[in-house]
Amino acid sequence: MAETLSLQALNRATLARQLLLAREAVPVDEAVRRLFGMQAQEPKPPFLGLWTRLDGFQSSDLHAALRDRSIVRATMMRATLHLMAGADYTAFRTTMQPMLDGALRVLGDRAKGLDLGKVVPAARSLLAEQPRTFNEMRALLQEQFPDVNDRALGYTVRLCVPLVMVPTEDRWGFPRTSQFTPAGTWLHDEPTPEEAVDELVLRYLAAYGPASAADAQTWSGLASTGEALERLRPGLLVFADDKGRELFDLPDAPRPGEDVPAPARFLPEFDSLVLAHADRRRIISDAHRPMLTTKNLRVRAVFLWGGFAHGIWETEYKRRVATLRMRPFEPLPQAAVNELTIEGEALLQFLEPDAKETVVSVEA
Repeated sequence: MAETLSLQALNRATLARQLLLAREAVPVDEAVRRLFGMQAQEPKPPFLGLWTRLDGFQSSDLHAALRDRSIVRATMMRATLHLMAGADYTAFRTTMQPMLDGALRVLGDRAKGLDLGKVVPAARSLLAEQPRTFNEMRALLQEQFPDVNDRALGYTVRLCVPLVMVPTEDRWGFPRTSQFTPAGTWLHDEPTPEEAVDELVLRYLAAYGPASAADAQTWSGLASTGEALERLRPGLLVFADDKGRELFDLPDAPRPGEDVPAPARFLPEFDSLVLAHADRRRIISDAHRPMLTTKNLRVRAVFLWGGFAHGIWETEYKRRVATLRMRPFEPLPQAAVNELTIEGEALLQFLEPDAKETVVSVEA
């Protein structure tokens, strides 16, 4: 009979792999590899996510990794933008293609007249000339395919052509409207042609396990992860959660004791940790999960105390005063307020180094 892991045990195991039990002194590219990607729908959140995980992290560390191409920002899991180690992008981009192909279904009637056999080669040709923004790409493709919806043309290119975003000297590494370039050109290495679902699942478990087949599918968007886990079962440990569901894990992965302390931490918007499981109770309760996402599908920034999400937070910078406001889901004990205030002030100093004053508040 499989050993049952409590939510507390799952919480500590996942935090250990996500570098959230203690800040670690590892290079940025190694951290992103261990995290197996960081969701990067917007450029700023990964900087905060690395600050909260790494000892001595400076923004210049991530800028340097983006410039030397050891880290890239590109479309990957769930058809969303992620920071990935360059080698991981090359190794797993082809594995993601079935999911990306399926995502084209959202186009519906807008896909009328769309011929992938013509649009994709045309896009590759345009991008081979020079990096381009998607505003430019849509306009250029519309000239060649005037009867096809321009948004459908752009979305098709985003999903069907392996591309990376070109970093700049902007504070958070990328401008609002970024240029894209072929991944093979940027990395001097084309994506591996073979799918590697089994290896992808093993890397997922290393970063987010113990996890179920549904968790792996939620994180990746791939329907084939359950079959991969069955193939891998002989080499994995199998546990159960408090509801009797099977959880898989690597034999040598860290699973700290339930009593290991978990420090106060601020996670940025869109942090992969709160999106990586179908059952997210190891981080946020079912009662509080609806508060995680806004009506326009933004994933809010949350703060952790005792290892679990206890509320959302936001910052403001006016007249050289940097303010961090916490909005807890439920009243916080004073010990939590004290610990979170210290961590919040450090975060504000990272975010706004020129501030003359920092203020951390708890609001209803």
